[in-house]
Amino acid sequence: MNTPLTQSTVLPLASGLTLCDDGLVRPTWASHDELLRSYYDAEWGLPVHDEVGVFERLVLEGFQAGLSWRTVLAKRGAFRAAFAGFSPDRVAAFTGDDIERLSTNPEIIRNRRKIESAISNARATVAMRSTGDSSHGPTHLGELVWSYRPTCDPHPRSQGEVPTQLPESVALAKDLKDRGFRFVGPTTMLALMAAIGIVNTDIVGTHRRPA
Repeated sequence: MNTPLTQSTVLPLASGLTLCDDGLVRPTWASHDELLRSYYDAEWGLPVHDEVGVFERLVLEGFQAGLSWRTVLAKRGAFRAAFAGFSPDRVAAFTGDDIERLSTNPEIIRNRRKIESAISNARATVAMRSTGDSSHGPTHLGELVWSYRPTCDPHPRSQGEVPTQLPESVALAKDLKDRGFRFVGPTTMLALMAAIGIVNTDIVGTHRRPA
């Protein structure tokens, strides 16, 4: 159970941490906006292993590139509706008509390159599953991403110590690119890995990572 802290018990707070009005310490990025606060408290960093769940987060992280996660998170429901619940099979079957439909949908991020990459990533996801052999490696996207779990988590104690890349995220990005995935750079892949519980990049001192 998380115990609310008082100003006197947490000072001085490290860079990147904020004491919120409910008495809990959160990373600053998740401290001021209710949508981000709820996401951090209830979802960020919790394990996601299934193919659809990992595919959704990979696509959304790709759409986030160059934008704020808040922007993507606010449109998540619209993305799910537009991308068939992030079913890799259904998205892989999208045609040019679907690209035009998505490119004119005001409820999502209408970046044509990112839309096209989401479709190509769905096809790469299906191809991995259909050709996979458990004796030779992962048989679906979730297994592949989790196979790059680091042996040890980083323990950043300030915002400046939070890594933007790890050797494992670099290797995962290369593996995915070799399999035909797009918008999967090392920094984006570390964000994905942190979001779905593969690696903990939370700053030490939050209510979710007190020590």
